[in-house]
Amino acid sequence: MTDFYQIRANYDSDSIVMYQAYSDVISDPAIQGQKFQPPFSFTRMTWIKPSFFWLMHRSNWGQKTNQNRILAVYIKRSCWEKALSLGVLTSPENHIHGSGANWEQQFNQAKVHVQWDTERSQKGAALTYFSIQVGLSRHIIQEYVDDWIVKIEDLTSLVRKLNKLRKAGDKNFSKYVPREKYYPLPEGMGEHLMIQSGFNSKIKKHNNKNSNRKLSN
Repeated sequence: MTDFYQIRANYDSDSIVMYQAYSDVISDPAIQGQKFQPPFSFTRMTWIKPSFFWLMHRSNWGQKTNQNRILAVYIKRSCWEKALSLGVLTSPENHIHGSGANWEQQFNQAKVHVQWDTERSQKGAALTYFSIQVGLSRHIIQEYVDDWIVKIEDLTSLVRKLNKLRKAGDKNFSKYVPREKYYPLPEGMGEHLMIQSGFNSKIKKHNNKNSNRKLSN
């Protein structure tokens, strides 16, 4: 376990922002009704991500087919932390699971899967630390849709603007990027996800000193 495994997010005292990319047919009713509804799938896993730049890399700044709309989904922090508490890593770690068999049993029974992917810069380059993704299974998606979501914002126009500024090397680019900072967890909560409790204390102190920090890469 290292400090390469951190949660960085845009959040306040009540909610945290998740970024998702969808097609128009899913995004339009979600924005209008402030709730996901068919053809959004309630029977397959959906992945929520707090890293803006990671989703920009994954969706090619909203230019991939069926990922052309970028949504900011605000969910309750208590629900985010519930998801983490239920999470099981997508690959076994001996110091956490003890054996591959134990991990497989936990993974198959888990309502939530957690994966660490290489974080990305604004140019899509791989960074030296990781970004968290949280997969919500069909056993918990309905709860996510009905109870967790505070609001849904359409960031598509902002993403298009940012992509133009990014390509042009405009110095104003960073001014419009969503702010993200380290997200501290309650003591002990992150250990099964490779986030050390001791390090979370350091993160909390760091946040107090750097409340206006932006991702600069």
